Amino acid sequence: MTALVITAANVAAGANSTRENGTAGASITAGQVVYKAADGTYKLADTNDASAVVRKPRGIALHAASAGQPLAVHLSGPITIGATVTPGVAYYLGGTPGAIVPVADLTTGDHPALLGLAASATVINIDIQAPDAAL
Repeated sequence: MTALVITAANVAAGANSTRENGTAGASITAGQVVYKAADGTYKLADTNDASAVVRKPRGIALHAASAGQPLAVHLSGPITIGATVTPGVAYYLGGTPGAIVPVADLTTGDHPALLGLAASATVINIDIQAPDAAL
């Protein structure tokens, strides 16, 4: 899959977006997709993982954090993602942990989790939908 190449320093939550704060359970970079683990920490989500929990994204990391450090997670609304995106295109959780890919990159065997639609060349409106159905 061709994941977005994200410049972490350019990731920023937009106006009227929602977020929650928690603790990183792994090393995480701004712009990576995370899930909430059973222990309450955030770890990198992955559409190809054997665990349904790992395939269900919670949001997008707003900054870098090492395991055990505080982490702010973007849950919904506009986010400047720090990469070039195509307006109107749907973006999904990718097969590399934490990655974001365009809809065209989904393949057989993936468990698609929609992250949102691009509103401009830099902004994705996050509205996560994760039915956990394999392609």
